Formats: sequence, C-alpha cells, structure tokens
Amino acid sequence: MTPADAPPTLDALRGLHLPNQAAGAISGEVVVAILAGFAAALLVGLVRYLRVRARATLRRAALRDLSAARSLDPDARLVAQARLLRRLARTLHGGEAAAAQGTAWAQRLDGLFSTTFFTAGAGCTLVEGLYRRGDRPDPAALDAELGRLIGRIRG
Repeated sequence: MTPADAPPTLDALRGLHLPNQAAGAISGEVVVAILAGFAAALLVGLVRYLRVRARATLRRAALRDLSAARSLDPDARLVAQARLLRRLARTLHGGEAAAAQGTAWAQRLDGLFSTTFFTAGAGCTLVEGLYRRGDRPDPAALDAELGRLIGRIRG
C-alpha cells in the first residue's frame, strides 16, 4: 500500500480558527443591525402614537363643539349637532361619506358609530326631522347619546 492509497487520517486536518477579534468584541455589522432595528421600532411607535393622538384630538374637538351647542335654542341646537355629524363623517371617511342624504345618511352614521341610533332611535331627528315642527326628542338625552357615541371614536 502506497501513501497515496492510504486512507486520510485526522492528523492531516487543520484545526478551527476563529476570526481575529478580541474576546467578547461585537462586529460592526451586528451593531449596525441592532441600531437599525431599534430605529425602526422607534419609528413604528411614533407613527402609532401620532395616529392615536390625532383621533383623540378629533374626539376632544367634537365633544367641545357638542358642548358649545348646548347653549343654543332647541332648533339651532339640532342644526349644530347635524353639522357636527357631517364634519365628523367627512373627516373620518371623506367627502363622499358626508354627502349621503336621508336613509343612506342614517345608515352611514349607524355604520360610523356601530349603532342603530340614527335609523331606529332618537337620532332619526338629526337625519330627517331637522326642519319639521312637532315632537322632538329631549335635547339633553340627545346630547348625552351623541356624547357617548362621539366618545367611542377610535384610531
């Protein structure tokens, strides 16, 4: 048997060698990756915070306008509440959403607030009964329900 025919032995293998680094040192690529991940997480958190804050600001402004309408006479109060609902729909879902009329408008409002207040409750007055004389719901009860619905607006 010649040395070329002999099976290789483990003595011919070279040992494992790690890259030349000081003990415990972290490579530059790892540091850059960690910093990029941290920056991305901060950016996502900032965007989410700003979106929630914008919705909260919208909610506060709507509740402030609703409160300001309480000092008006009953007919003007209903008109102010109806205008507030149109502005909310336009802000949250665009001009097309706020352009609906009659039953379609009541259904949009019910969808916006996840309720049946505008199609089957006292909110019908804000949809179709603005210019009618006669029986109207209690303005305080209407304000309370609108305040509750507006308070549920989320982001």
